[in-house]
Amino acid sequence: MGRYLIGRLLSLIFVLFAVSLIAFMLMHAVPGGPFAPDEKGRLPEATRVAQMKKYGLDKPIYVQYVRYIWHAVHLDFGVPFQSPTETVTGLIARTWPVTIKIGVPTIILAYTVGTALGLIAALRQNSIIDYVVSFTATLGIVLPNFVVAMWLILFFSVYLGWLEPGGWGKPQNYIMPVLAYSLAPMALVARYTRSCVLEVMRADYVRTARAKGLAENRVLFWHIGRNALIPLITILLPEIPNILTGSIFIESVFRIPGLGRFFVTSTQQRDYPMILALVLLIAAFWGITYIITDVLYTVLDPRIRIGGSAVRT
Repeated sequence: MGRYLIGRLLSLIFVLFAVSLIAFMLMHAVPGGPFAPDEKGRLPEATRVAQMKKYGLDKPIYVQYVRYIWHAVHLDFGVPFQSPTETVTGLIARTWPVTIKIGVPTIILAYTVGTALGLIAALRQNSIIDYVVSFTATLGIVLPNFVVAMWLILFFSVYLGWLEPGGWGKPQNYIMPVLAYSLAPMALVARYTRSCVLEVMRADYVRTARAKGLAENRVLFWHIGRNALIPLITILLPEIPNILTGSIFIESVFRIPGLGRFFVTSTQQRDYPMILALVLLIAAFWGITYIITDVLYTVLDPRIRIGGSAVRT
């Protein structure tokens, strides 16, 4: 296990290096730049040249990349152009906890309720409950979360007057953002849970367990539930990095000062240090998530063993 984890972590470092190189080249391949003259000519040429020299953008691209990697290895990701009074690390450290405070309850609500709904729908296949859950799950997937957010504001804030339409810092400020943010992942969890449980219920070992006279609860939780979790982990765990890195729409609609809005503003303003830091953050989360997924396989299925640098059965 230790050798396998070390190998995966080393491969993750290589992946982060490749992602940083691709992102760096794509950023500079796009015409324009953070200090390029706009159509209104607001930035004097002398100021533009001084800013380019200050941030090292006047150097050749390969020099800029080597310099960035050298500083990134020492956990120095530069200064964001849109907030030059703080570092990229400081900006992420200031805004990301807000996003996490929304993301964690979103994950808990989406995965618990979605799993329960999918399990109920599978056990009541082709019943009215199954149809309602399937319809609601489909609706939750196709509806954009900002549309759900606007409906929640109209209902709870405008019509009922129970909640504030936006803001941050109060316990009630969590309710509508978490509900709007969790609907899509909850629907996804419900659909995949239903599909995986139905597939496992048709397996030969489940029919054999019931033929042997095992209690239905034991068949449900030990034989069906445990085996249905294995494909669910592969599909659903990668959703966690997406949730924890924020949603620009949810944070914008509810005026939440989180990290999500910087995904768009950094791109619009050509904030190179911020773009690279966010790309590397997401890539690292994805890589760590897949490593955790492989480890969880061995916990849920004793037939799976991790040896060397691969998972084998």
